[in-house]
Amino acid sequence: MTEAEKRLWWHLKRLPPTSSHWRRQAPIGPHYADFACHERRLVIEIDGGQHAEAAAATADAHRTAYLAARGYRVLRFWNNDVLTNIEGVLTVIAEALGDDRMPPTPDPSPPRAARAGGGGRRRRV
Repeated sequence: MTEAEKRLWWHLKRLPPTSSHWRRQAPIGPHYADFACHERRLVIEIDGGQHAEAAAATADAHRTAYLAARGYRVLRFWNNDVLTNIEGVLTVIAEALGDDRMPPTPDPSPPRAARAGGGGRRRRV
C-alpha cells in the first residue's frame, strides 16, 4: 500500500460499522479496487501521478465503466489530496455514503483522554 492508501485505510477502518464495511484490494471481476464497500456499492481509488498519463487515464475510464455497469460508484482521489486534505476526502466519502452522522476524523486524532473529556498526562516539549 502507498502512504496515501495507508492513511485512508487507517481512517476507513475506524468508521462506525453502521456506516460502512470496507475491504482493501477488493477483487471485483478482473479488477482490484483500492477500497470497496460492497454493501453501499462504493469504490474508492487512490491515484498517483502515473494516472494522469493518457494510457492510465484510458484504463481508469474502462475500469470505472466496468464497475459502474455492476452498480458501483467510483470515487477517485489523488495521493496528494489524501495526504494533505484528509478531512476533505472523508467529507466527500461521507456524502457519497449518505451518512450525515460521520464527521471527518481530526488529523491527528485527539488523544484518548481528550476525547473522553479527561485530562490525561501531558508531555513536556
